Amino acid sequence: MTTSAERPRRTMFTERLRPTIRMRLTLLYTGLFLGAGVLLLGLTYFLVKNNLDNQAVPKGARVFNGAEKAPFPPPEENAQYSDRSVEVAMVKVRDDYQRKTLSALLTQGGIALGLVGAAGIGFGWLLADRALRPVHKITETAGRVARSHDLTERIGYEGPRDDVKELADAFDTMLGRLARAFDGQRRFVANASHELRTPLAINRTLIDVAVRRSDATGDVKRLGESLLVVNGRHERLIDGLLTLAGTEGVAVDAGPLDLADVAGHVLDGAAPEARARGLAARRSLGPAVTSGDPVLVERLVQNLVENAVRHNRDGGELSVTTRSRDGWAEVVVSNTGPVVPAYEVETIFEPFRRLGNDRLRSDRGSGLGLSIVRATAGVHGGTVAAVPRPGGGLDVTVRLPARAPDAVPDAAPGLAAPEFAAPGLAAPPVNSEAGPG
Repeated sequence: MTTSAERPRRTMFTERLRPTIRMRLTLLYTGLFLGAGVLLLGLTYFLVKNNLDNQAVPKGARVFNGAEKAPFPPPEENAQYSDRSVEVAMVKVRDDYQRKTLSALLTQGGIALGLVGAAGIGFGWLLADRALRPVHKITETAGRVARSHDLTERIGYEGPRDDVKELADAFDTMLGRLARAFDGQRRFVANASHELRTPLAINRTLIDVAVRRSDATGDVKRLGESLLVVNGRHERLIDGLLTLAGTEGVAVDAGPLDLADVAGHVLDGAAPEARARGLAARRSLGPAVTSGDPVLVERLVQNLVENAVRHNRDGGELSVTTRSRDGWAEVVVSNTGPVVPAYEVETIFEPFRRLGNDRLRSDRGSGLGLSIVRATAGVHGGTVAAVPRPGGGLDVTVRLPARAPDAVPDAAPGLAAPEFAAPGLAAPPVNSEAGPG
């Protein structure tokens, strides 16, 4: 009985055995070629056999030719043979001659067909590659668009009006519609955010004026402070929406940077909030050179650190590690906190989603932090993965393509920062690697 664990392995094995389209085309070309060769050989065999049947009997001299073996011993002196015996002997010679000729035709023709068929496999492989070259061009273009998120690129296939041309044109049309859809989405979010920012700014001003009035009562001041907190949450939500809309599908202006510098700068900025909650922070900032937009990469690390601080328990731990491994630059942010079920890990990367029933709470953020992290990592050709910790909390690992260290400037303006100096956060660098590899 097949178990559920064996089914995926069997499926993978079956997928590996399935021939590629190039191999299928090669086999098709070779099969058609061999089929035509077999048909031609059979037709030739029939024509030769028919021609031999209609031929005259070979000359009688061949019957008693000493160079060939006669069907009966040479005639003795004074021996008499009837016309019937001579005719039988000549028919037997003719049948042997036809059989040997047809046998040689089939044998030599089969050998020649096998050799030509072997050569046909090689030519079929080359012809299949040439036939699939336009499809390879479409695939390369689709890959570049997927990696760079640049929807302005087109295939621009020029060729006869055939199936490949129609496929390329359909792909270009799809890219055009996607580009217009993404542009419209970004414009809508930008316009909506701008329209929402104006009343929020007015609300903040009116609340400030009301709270600062000399005749304002204590209840009014407390209400004003609560309204200012709510107003600030809405402003952060709008900023997150703008960042998420501006990150998805944007072409990155990549430059050399070191994740260690970025993480150090972000950790220093988060020190006051972490100190207020009594978090013990540690860092292991090894060289992790990559390429990317400094603003977006800094926002990525900032969201990870802020998420680790705010979704932590008081007096808990926070760990940030940067390293280079296997051609990737990695930043790993680990924290203690509530236990995260494995089946809910993927949902926390969706916009406005929080852990469990925490969806309606907004005191810890707008629910866009990890969505921005995933979108930013994807734009830079990287990945992000989260693994629950046994005692609670998460290990979040972001991997970006590595870059040669000699291409990094001495210091990135605004990113290089000293070690933690804030009380309660100071901790010596550790060499242990937090999070999954």
